[in-house]
Amino acid sequence: MCIIFFKFDPRPVSKNAYRLILAANRDESYHRPSKLADFWENNSEILSGLDMEEGKAGGTWLGISTRGKLGALTNYLQPRQEPDARGRGELVSHFLTSDMDSLSYLKKVSTEGHLYNGFNLIAADLSTAKGDVVCYYGNRGEPEPIVLTPGEPALVSRQGRDCSYVGNTMCHLWPLHGQADLLPIGTYGLSNALLETPWKKLCFGKQLFTEAVERSESLPKDILVTQLLEVLNNEEATNTIILVDADGHVTFTERSMLDKDTSCWETNTYEFTLQS
Repeated sequence: MCIIFFKFDPRPVSKNAYRLILAANRDESYHRPSKLADFWENNSEILSGLDMEEGKAGGTWLGISTRGKLGALTNYLQPRQEPDARGRGELVSHFLTSDMDSLSYLKKVSTEGHLYNGFNLIAADLSTAKGDVVCYYGNRGEPEPIVLTPGEPALVSRQGRDCSYVGNTMCHLWPLHGQADLLPIGTYGLSNALLETPWKKLCFGKQLFTEAVERSESLPKDILVTQLLEVLNNEEATNTIILVDADGHVTFTERSMLDKDTSCWETNTYEFTLQS
């Protein structure tokens, strides 16, 4: 299962708070060729892994640019894949290289969604000057993309497994301790169904992610990254953590499995400051 957890707050009150915290894993067939995350040879502004499968080379599942564009993709679980559909990884690559803002890009994608197998796409514009905007579109859901609500507290109960709506944002009712609690509605979970679909693994992981985020201001950055990596399933091929602090400094950490061995990993970290 591919999973993305993220929380964003464009105007953090504390200097120690993060504008964006994202944790993601990529669950692909181990034999599928890909490049580890790095700045592109033909465009040094863009940092991502790259799909190297024939016919789909150049696509990616998660990437960020120094201009503040961020894209993330999960596949939508469907009974049968259309073999002639376009490669979904190009949706992220095209956004990272485009001059379109996130909402305009997803509106364009929504008119072409039928050309692809099922997908979910997060597109974000991270701007220190203008504020951050994060948008979502899934081609097996609503026909129009949505702009996501940033972080702010919302009182929700943790009883039951249903979902409730607070404002324009869906929040889960967590089946844990049976008491009301404050969960930030700017925190989202996405797997191989539509955004915030309460699959058990997603709900459990989102709770762990939320607990790590709540500690984030008091933790050294390297400890926070380690704890976020622990939230992710360490049997998936690739884990990625992205942190963007109040000053626009980006820390991008990727942990990748080597030789299909769950006990052997390579970790690389890149740091830069957003130009926007």
